[in-house]
Amino acid sequence: MKAWQYVGAGQPLTLNDIEEPVARPGELAVSVKAVGLCHSDVGILEGVIPEALLGSVPQTLGHEVAGTVSALGEGVTGFQIGDRIGLHMGAHGPGMGIPGGYASTVTVPATNVVRIPDSVPFPEAAAATDAGMTPYHAIAVAGGVATGTRVGIIGLGGLGFNAAQVALALGAEVYAAEPRTEVHSLATDLGVTRVVTDVAELAELQLDVIADFAGFGTTTAGAVLAVRPGGRVVLVGVGRAETTINTPVFIQNEVHLVGSSGGSLDDLAAYYELVASGRIKPVISTITFDEIKDGLEHVADGKVTGRLVAVLGE
Repeated sequence: MKAWQYVGAGQPLTLNDIEEPVARPGELAVSVKAVGLCHSDVGILEGVIPEALLGSVPQTLGHEVAGTVSALGEGVTGFQIGDRIGLHMGAHGPGMGIPGGYASTVTVPATNVVRIPDSVPFPEAAAATDAGMTPYHAIAVAGGVATGTRVGIIGLGGLGFNAAQVALALGAEVYAAEPRTEVHSLATDLGVTRVVTDVAELAELQLDVIADFAGFGTTTAGAVLAVRPGGRVVLVGVGRAETTINTPVFIQNEVHLVGSSGGSLDDLAAYYELVASGRIKPVISTITFDEIKDGLEHVADGKVTGRLVAVLGE
């Protein structure tokens, strides 16, 4: 089968012929129906994210995967051929430790999947495995956002748009900072109170929680300056490997700076339920399998609104 693979830092994504994987004991084989394109894949290709995390090289990328069960490994119970599932992403998940979903078939431990509600289409379900689960965890768990919390979102990309909707679904008052003014109206249409181009413009609001989905160093530093005394900054994005903050302000204002990475199976299931209930409408656009390489280039260039998803089947 064909697979889009990482072959080395600074090298382009490469389409290779590989053997179709077979489910081992305790695993499911999954027919990939949709796979999301994430900026983390750009980070891998550029060498920002070390290839040691991939498990092996060449490695098939694509960690946002949804599909149907195509085979059951020995000892697997509770699943049937055709079941709709989303694959939990993480350090040892698809595209990050084991082969990912930029291919027609993947295998995954049966304990590492979540059932997709029937009303959730595969493209939305695929994006949810990272671009949904990760912001849900950052907002609901790491951020502790609840009814009445005043929240700032930095970066209205695939994760940021979902984060804004999660916060709104939890009853928060939401603001956002995004330099691309062309997406501001989409955010306000979703219910965001105000969108600015730089988080510094939100400082006057003294927000309770600011979640940084860009992680470009200056964005995190700006969040520390903009959040209220005793407030919380949740860092999710890894646009840069390092950031420098104003330590006197950080200390004097007793700012809580926490990192948030991925989420749990329960987080993914909770996000799926928000989508199934209509409380969240994922912002996505779709491409074909053959367009994945070009699609990642668009992601790298910041030309994508929401999440870009490759559709492989129905």
